[in-house]
Amino acid sequence: MKKAVTRRRWSIEKRLEFIDFQLFWNGQINRSDIMEKFGVSVPQASKDLGLYQEVAASNINYDRSEKRYLATKTFKPKFFKPDANAYLMQLRDDVNKLNDTDVVGQSYLPIHDTVPMPARIIDPNILREVTTASRECKSLKIFYQSMSSAEPSWRSISPHAFAFDGLRWHTRAFCHKDNVYKDFLLPRILKVGNFGEKTIPTKEDYVWQDFVTVCLKPHPKLNENQSKAVALDYNMKNMQLNVEVRLALLYYFLKRLNLDFEEERRKPQEQHVVLANKAEVKKALNRAQYTH
Repeated sequence: MKKAVTRRRWSIEKRLEFIDFQLFWNGQINRSDIMEKFGVSVPQASKDLGLYQEVAASNINYDRSEKRYLATKTFKPKFFKPDANAYLMQLRDDVNKLNDTDVVGQSYLPIHDTVPMPARIIDPNILREVTTASRECKSLKIFYQSMSSAEPSWRSISPHAFAFDGLRWHTRAFCHKDNVYKDFLLPRILKVGNFGEKTIPTKEDYVWQDFVTVCLKPHPKLNENQSKAVALDYNMKNMQLNVEVRLALLYYFLKRLNLDFEEERRKPQEQHVVLANKAEVKKALNRAQYTH
């Protein structure tokens, strides 16, 4: 006879995950942390901590002098998988006031900050119309300021995707004026007009659908210790890292990492990684035929 599997409510699982998270990252937790995070009562917070002690007794001890629960030296997460990048993203989001109260978060944050970047202003009403056109497979009239033109102009586009290049958001769309797929920066859409039925299938945007493998390696002029440090930093295997990049985003990927096929000529202290498959990447970039 099979043993019955105990299933807890999602809300309880999230609170247990929160306790796990706090003990791992902060080494401690109080009832007030649970109460503040989830808006529960004192008895409920006590019950949650009691339940956690039942299922993960080796992870938690109560310090009567400090009146708080502490992580043991043998602590091993039971309800979440620690992720350094996710933790640091929470610090970044805290600086930018983007923390979501529904996600597992922290009651304590170390001193932190980020490099400030000028905000790109996007009109939410314009964004709503562009997303509607994308969702409903319609074309949309936009009044767009291109950097290749002195004055903004009206054109019809059929958006089908959105992308972030690390600094800016744009929509990937078919331009019915130039009969080609292009990237349209959302802040440069100054006005929107009427929807239309004129659109084409997303699958025909081959540049968006295709991917290219970009192979990175440490700068060849770094010494052995420096190269190992870079390989560790980028989680390289055998001193190389293969990154699958959507062809439509290849230009932006190379730009963010300062890769321009001449990177080996720069000082290795400034350019830590270089391309290991230059010919293949250059061929892919030419095939993409970017318009900026």
